[in-house]
Amino acid sequence: MALTKEDIINAVADMSVMEVVELIEAMEEKFGVSAAAAVMAGPAAAGEVAEEQTEFDLVLTAVGDKKVNVIKVVREITGLGLKEAKGAVDGAPATIKEAMSKDDAEAAKAKLEEAGASVELK
Repeated sequence: MALTKEDIINAVADMSVMEVVELIEAMEEKFGVSAAAAVMAGPAAAGEVAEEQTEFDLVLTAVGDKKVNVIKVVREITGLGLKEAKGAVDGAPATIKEAMSKDDAEAAKAKLEEAGASVELK
């Protein structure tokens, strides 16, 4: 007669902690697995999926036809001078601003796209 899962669980519940540790070691040896690796991998993977990105980088991918308008918006977003903003726009693709909040990044992206630029949030 085969043991059911419930029978095994009840048998483990009646064991002392040391007996359970010995049982785990024996199972690891018998089946060539590690219970610690499986336990550590499970919660870590679940935690990574649940984490939402909170900081975004604003990346100018292409300037478009209205370069002057894009430079004005870059100056407004970053506070850079005219020369620095022009350099950033000329160097596209370039990161315009880093570690922005989601709302600020989306607002800046909308302004740049309205000015004729192509933008990505990373």
